[in-house]
Amino acid sequence: MTNPEIRRSEGNSDSTSAGSAPSGGLTRRSVVGTLALASLGLPSGRGLAAAGDPSMLDASRLRIAYGDRSLSPVEATKAIFTRIEALNPSINAFIVLDPGGALKAAQDSADRWREGKPLGPLDGVPVTIKDNIPWAGHPTRKGSRTSAESPSSENAPVVARLLAAGAIILGKTCMPEFGWKGVGDSPLTGITRNPWNTRLTTGGSTAGGAAAAALNLGVLHVGTDGAGSIRIPSAFCGVFGIKPSLGRIPAVPAAATLHLGPVSRSVRDAAVLLETVAGPDPKDMTSANGPLPDLLGTLDHGVKNLRIAWSPRLGYVKNLDPEVESITETAAKAFSDLGAKVEQVDPGFPDPTPILDPIWLTICWSAVRSVPEAKWGELDPALLALAMKGRSVSAADYSAALAARASLHAAMGRFNEKFDLLLTPTLACAAFETGHNTPPDGHFGEDWLNWAPYTYPFNLSWHPAASVPCGFTQDGRPIGLQVVGPYLREDLVLRAARAYEQAHPWPFIDVPKSL
Repeated sequence: MTNPEIRRSEGNSDSTSAGSAPSGGLTRRSVVGTLALASLGLPSGRGLAAAGDPSMLDASRLRIAYGDRSLSPVEATKAIFTRIEALNPSINAFIVLDPGGALKAAQDSADRWREGKPLGPLDGVPVTIKDNIPWAGHPTRKGSRTSAESPSSENAPVVARLLAAGAIILGKTCMPEFGWKGVGDSPLTGITRNPWNTRLTTGGSTAGGAAAAALNLGVLHVGTDGAGSIRIPSAFCGVFGIKPSLGRIPAVPAAATLHLGPVSRSVRDAAVLLETVAGPDPKDMTSANGPLPDLLGTLDHGVKNLRIAWSPRLGYVKNLDPEVESITETAAKAFSDLGAKVEQVDPGFPDPTPILDPIWLTICWSAVRSVPEAKWGELDPALLALAMKGRSVSAADYSAALAARASLHAAMGRFNEKFDLLLTPTLACAAFETGHNTPPDGHFGEDWLNWAPYTYPFNLSWHPAASVPCGFTQDGRPIGLQVVGPYLREDLVLRAARAYEQAHPWPFIDVPKSL
């Protein structure tokens, strides 16, 4: 199934198919031709933007181009929409696009830049948001055919802060139903495909955001992470994604393990977004009230003398692809070359799956319980099966899981007295074929947590964690290294990720590959 039509903003009669690529596929020449500066009416020969495709600039370069007037936010936004029109049919990253609203916001931004009064570092920067985040005037479908098609009446705090900062919201990105699993398909929008190989899954649940980031269909992509949903697709799609400490970016409505955070091509862009949107909100009781560290001011401080633990199996992971282990171990050891003190050690807590299960099953049941029973047949069958298990979770089991979760948080606190950072593989395998919730070779069984055993512990413990691109398998599938920091120390995670990025720049992909 493919997304039959991307919803457009009111007043726009055009629509975009998100089905298969045209016969013969997309070529680099055709895309570059489509995106030629002349076709966008851009001035030539001036400043940074004249040196290349404006749709491929990061936030820092956009700010320079806006400042020297070699590019306007309107021109950049038009260029990205042209790129989306050309490439999205191959990957199906978007459920909503709002070119009318985005171009109006871009014009407002252009006026501010022309007057020398930008609102901040995100003014005029094109961003996307995941489709479980309310955006006033647009539906919040959450990947489900059972969800309301009526528009949300108000913005989530993260959306309100982005708009107040002058960011240009392009649209909403696809996700699996209610974000319940680690791959990128849903009954509502179909399959979101991996740009590195469109036969492969993006991972989930921030599926569309990671796929869009890989192709630069927008500069920054806001996702959510309840058990790995930012880090999993970031690893599979070869981009950077960070889950900050729980409550650092308020989640409204809140959820037990839900963290909001950015997916991007660069560490610096992610840091800019975090500094812009972080902060408490009275509607989220988990809001982190502690001061945000100086993320940008310390970003290039490096990792010299930091104490870093490398744990390939966390003491309990049974199945780990040997190629993934080799690539991530090489990346972890590279931090020694950057001046860190790296030691292989496990954090010392037992397998936390028994903690997650009652919580996760209850979350699934809560999502399904909100759907009229007459519509349960429209749900993802695997989600419904999990929800039925969650229906029988007792109050005692749930309470015990919460107590064990607190113990896990304390265990990580003790661990961070000895180590500044923890490194693990982001995932136990590389991306696999679409249409499956687990690798079809059966090596990891039927539970997606078996191939994603490294991510959810740090949702349970509230700690910040990022996935950093660190290499490729022999057949070209991206691999991620997870960097976990102490609670409320996103600065250390970003410093380490930035140091690795500078020493080992990761490659980008320009057009989707169909292998």
